Amino acid sequence: MNKLPLVLCPGLLCDAALWAPQVAALADIAEVWIPDFTRQQTIAEMGAWVLSAAPWPQFALAGLSMGGYIALEAFLQAPRRIQRLALLDARARPETPADRTRRQQMIALAERERGFGALTRQLLPLMVHSSRTDDTALTGVIKDMANRTGVDAYARQQAAIISRRDFRPFLRHVDVPTLVLCGREDLITPLDCSEELAGAIPGAQLTVLEDCGHLSTLEMPAAVNPALCRWLQPPKTRP
Repeated sequence: MNKLPLVLCPGLLCDAALWAPQVAALADIAEVWIPDFTRQQTIAEMGAWVLSAAPWPQFALAGLSMGGYIALEAFLQAPRRIQRLALLDARARPETPADRTRRQQMIALAERERGFGALTRQLLPLMVHSSRTDDTALTGVIKDMANRTGVDAYARQQAAIISRRDFRPFLRHVDVPTLVLCGREDLITPLDCSEELAGAIPGAQLTVLEDCGHLSTLEMPAAVNPALCRWLQPPKTRP
């Protein structure tokens, strides 16, 4: 069986480890490439990097959080190259003034400390479900990703998120099979953001995971993996 080409875009302060459970679960049906977003300055540059570096002319594209913004951007830049789209714990809305201030404060904190100790203590309760904040295996993966990303790349990623475009006017033009997935208790991109995405993209499928926070791929892979498998399946044809 030919494997489907699949690009998985990590979120803020994340790398390929964010998708490790999915890479393993989809190994029989998908050939996966995971981009690195530590050097680009804007979401537009990140989307262009996906398109220039992806090893296939056409592919399915999934992204979580910042990765979702990048996936939308890549689709807008080259819609005929994207065969399927999955937006996990993401949003179409641009940043509010309060969002920008909060992100700038987090950049300042990380740069002042040259690390993520205090920042991680602030972010972890927002990034995972309240029942998982003491799960050292899960939080260890998150902390390790942050340390590998580094403060300078984190500052660039935050600045890119702050300056991203408003995707809402373009959602009606998404014409590929689209999965929108969100943890019901996501505090960073709340459920109404995913409902807005799914409601505006023609034919989009909304999947809501109970007792799950923002980092759904790591928190609930047993639910995320089947959803992605269904999304990757070709449509059934009538005999």
